[in-house]
Amino acid sequence: MEEERPEGELPELRLRELVSLPPRVHVVGRVVRARRKEVVRRSDGGRRTLLAGLLSDGTASVRFTWWDPPREEIEAGTVLRAVGAEVREFRGAPELVFSWKTRIGPAGPAELPQIDGEEIPRRTVRELVDGEEGFRLEVRVVRVASKPVSVGEERRIVHEGLLADRTGLVAFTAWSDFHLSAGEALRIAGAYVRSFRGRRQLVLDERAVLRRIAPEGLPEAAEWLRRAPRPIADLEEDGGGEAAAVEGLVVALLPPSGLVYRCPECRRSVLNGLCRVHGTVAGVPDLRARLVLDDGTGALTVNADRAATERLWGIDLPTVRERLRETPDPSRLEEELAAAVIGRRLAVRGAAVRDDFGLTLTPETIEATEVDLETAAEELAARLDGGR
Repeated sequence: MEEERPEGELPELRLRELVSLPPRVHVVGRVVRARRKEVVRRSDGGRRTLLAGLLSDGTASVRFTWWDPPREEIEAGTVLRAVGAEVREFRGAPELVFSWKTRIGPAGPAELPQIDGEEIPRRTVRELVDGEEGFRLEVRVVRVASKPVSVGEERRIVHEGLLADRTGLVAFTAWSDFHLSAGEALRIAGAYVRSFRGRRQLVLDERAVLRRIAPEGLPEAAEWLRRAPRPIADLEEDGGGEAAAVEGLVVALLPPSGLVYRCPECRRSVLNGLCRVHGTVAGVPDLRARLVLDDGTGALTVNADRAATERLWGIDLPTVRERLRETPDPSRLEEELAAAVIGRRLAVRGAAVRDDFGLTLTPETIEATEVDLETAAEELAARLDGGR
């Protein structure tokens, strides 16, 4: 049997190299996800804490189990150096086990391995899954915009947008300024995938490597944004979409709609002066409309913001507040909004997400369209004939 090296001499390995190795290794990786739980020892019935999750270094993602972890939370995104980690096999794949023999400490993102895009497998947008790293993409920038965000007490600028290949669209967040422009084609390595509010998102941090390439085989940037409306049933089958386009009739208005109040800190809805995150707050008045749109194949909820609600209703927020002062009955206002929107045909584009309650679309554009009664009747007759 091969003699085991002292832990101090263990060479640092990439996670994709954890195959047929000595029992203990030295790795550096980023925590993609982690969940703390307690297990019961069979020997004496005592309880023991462990942390189970996924570790990645950009070349591969590997499960890990950390026995007796520290009490402080190990958050996603934390970079760790583990010396003397044990390698086991779980369902045919390597798994890392951190025990009392493992020396674990924080590491900086710069200590993660440099990624060469040619040495890792190529993926398409459709193939991306939550938590994945160790791939390269060839995509076109559909759109990009920057915005300030708060990270703890620090204010930072992030760059967000959409990327596309022939198989689909994916949202991205870049924490470094790569000077991206809509329309350019890229080869991306060193990014990772996470799920945010039920949607896949590509994250580009300081380790991501981007190269401009020729756009052969990639769609035009505007191609995805001007696609014809899709049946809602097809969109639901796909689980939503980043740039969904649908058209249908407003058949219902869901509460709370009309005049609402929002937390000045997080913009969540405030009920009776209480925000579920920030407690008692002075709510900021706002308008919203939760529309149920039906196209004959299915239905989804459209969350219209203040600007879209004002256009559809035909009155603005100051007017709504004035009416409330004259007649202090919010239900009357909601009835007026329902009368203004139900039965109207709308063309809507935006990001759609499917959850336990069905499809919800956050619109970028909402346009009222005229109903061609003759065409609508022909389409209805065709559907009825097809169902016989």
